[in-house]
Amino acid sequence: MTDSTQTLPVPEAVGELYDRLTLSAMNDGSFNPNVHIGYWDTPGSEATIEEAMDRLTDVFIERLNAYATSHVLDLGCGVGGPGLRVVARTGARVTGISISEEQIRTANRLAAEAEVADRAVFQHGDAMKLPFADASFDAVMALESICHMPDRQQVFTEVCRVLRPGGRIVLTDIFERHPRKAVRHPGIDKFCRDLMSTTADIDDYVALLHRSGLRLREIVDVTEQTTLRLADEIGRLAAVEERPVAMDEGNFDFGDDSFKPSDLAGVDDFGCLLVTAERP
Repeated sequence: MTDSTQTLPVPEAVGELYDRLTLSAMNDGSFNPNVHIGYWDTPGSEATIEEAMDRLTDVFIERLNAYATSHVLDLGCGVGGPGLRVVARTGARVTGISISEEQIRTANRLAAEAEVADRAVFQHGDAMKLPFADASFDAVMALESICHMPDRQQVFTEVCRVLRPGGRIVLTDIFERHPRKAVRHPGIDKFCRDLMSTTADIDDYVALLHRSGLRLREIVDVTEQTTLRLADEIGRLAAVEERPVAMDEGNFDFGDDSFKPSDLAGVDDFGCLLVTAERP
């Protein structure tokens, strides 16, 4: 569930947003196959942002229980970087969906260039009404995509439907950490507005999964390892380097008051959850 006062994303508009961002990144040289946050295992980790992005995908792989015989659904697959990494690391087949047609075109091109188009297939689709039969997948990954979907309950119910018994979903989601501020930090508002996202209701998250038919395995606050560290890293880079900021680092051209990840530097109440659940 989400706060009822939040503006709910419209899937078609989210698709158009990421169409524009994908084309912009390819045109300005900032393209990155990962369109998500990073994961730094320890406060002293010296991993680059790019290395931390790959590390987050590996954190997912560690929890998916995917093998060479598995079929994995990448829910909100971006331009395919994480899905291709799953194929390379596990040998599993991956089917990715995105509401962005440009992301799908790019992901299929990257799969062909990597010579794994027989193992990684990406298609246009809406997570609110998955175009797959019941019990089609052994695992589902949703890497920084659930926040763009207008009804988490419906999405998780759909995920439960397409998972085989014993299959897992691993996801990240954003939420406001306790204690919530009397006035929300403007960086959070800018993030939700410009990236068409909502923050989850952490107090209802376990019940949300259970109502969808899923069984919770793990829910962890990974804010320090992810969003908070990413904002700090980008703020540090912006201070010492004169360079374009990559799409995954916040090159969002929405105007003078547009969101940049550095807007969330030090905002420790903008939280990130790492969640693992399974279909019983």
